[in-house]
Amino acid sequence: MRSQMLRKAAGSVAIASFVFAAILGAANQPIQMTGAGATFPAPIYQKWFNDYQSIGNVQINYQANGSGGGIKGVTEGTVDFGASDAILSKEQLEAFKSKNGGHGLLTFPTVLGAVVPSYNVPGITAELNFTGPVLADIFLGKIKKWNDPALVKVNAGVKLPDLDIVVAHRSDGSGTTFCFTDYLSKASAEWEKSVGRNASVSWPVGLGAKGNDGVAGLLKQQTGALGYIELIYAVKNHLPYGKVQNKSGEFMKADLKTVSAAAAAAKGPSADTQLSITDAVGKGVYPISTFTWLLVPDTFKDSQKAEAIKGFLKWAVTKGQEQAESLDYARLPIAVAQEVEKRISLIK
Repeated sequence: MRSQMLRKAAGSVAIASFVFAAILGAANQPIQMTGAGATFPAPIYQKWFNDYQSIGNVQINYQANGSGGGIKGVTEGTVDFGASDAILSKEQLEAFKSKNGGHGLLTFPTVLGAVVPSYNVPGITAELNFTGPVLADIFLGKIKKWNDPALVKVNAGVKLPDLDIVVAHRSDGSGTTFCFTDYLSKASAEWEKSVGRNASVSWPVGLGAKGNDGVAGLLKQQTGALGYIELIYAVKNHLPYGKVQNKSGEFMKADLKTVSAAAAAAKGPSADTQLSITDAVGKGVYPISTFTWLLVPDTFKDSQKAEAIKGFLKWAVTKGQEQAESLDYARLPIAVAQEVEKRISLIK
């Protein structure tokens, strides 16, 4: 009799232990979140999401499908958050509210980067110089050869070949495109009037490819190609990229210092305002620089997800910033990072 009671007690303890372990295991399972959007910051986002998983007990799966995809995904609710380098229009913000019961969409700057003119010109080892008007005329199809007088003039001493320029551009909705066309619109009245600035534009000439990786691939394959890509994609693909003349008349190469100078020269931004910093006025400024933003709903149905994204954002604008420079992104200005921290509490 006593042995039967002991066996029953042991069985009850085993069952209780199993149930407790199951509950504990479920509690320790990482929260699953999904994001999509900009390829521009994808290298640092992938690193951040991977590193933060063990800190915040959240697994974030990110699809780098372009800023247009990120805006669409977060608006339609197919992802938990989006990412964009393109400045959202009032219409896009209203569209989000309309589809999400009047709730708003918050934008959080994360890092800064640069868009660079990258090229594949055999025999050229020098860093080529470009001006805004020259780049606009190339992408308008008005400058067709590498030895065009306009290019020769700003590249004294470089023997440019009699070679056709093959224009390479993005085929998808892209914040990189927004940044580049925003710059061209400021540098060229003709570009602004005939093409304008947007995440997707009607390109006068050229070959299109999806994502920064796609354009980098075109540049590698096409002799004579010239395209625009985010700085880290030029670096990791060992592609040459040129200097661009700023408002002060200096030909500047994109790097951490010159991108940070662009942010410092621009007025603002407050953390809740998407601000263009292309063609900023000031010494030492690289003129095709931009912030990039995470697009986060101000209200989540799942409180665990709300707390998870808040924890991640706080980490990203503090400890995460320490990883930016190793991946050729510039850190947020301290004042902006502090404003982001304050605004995280708006997520409910």
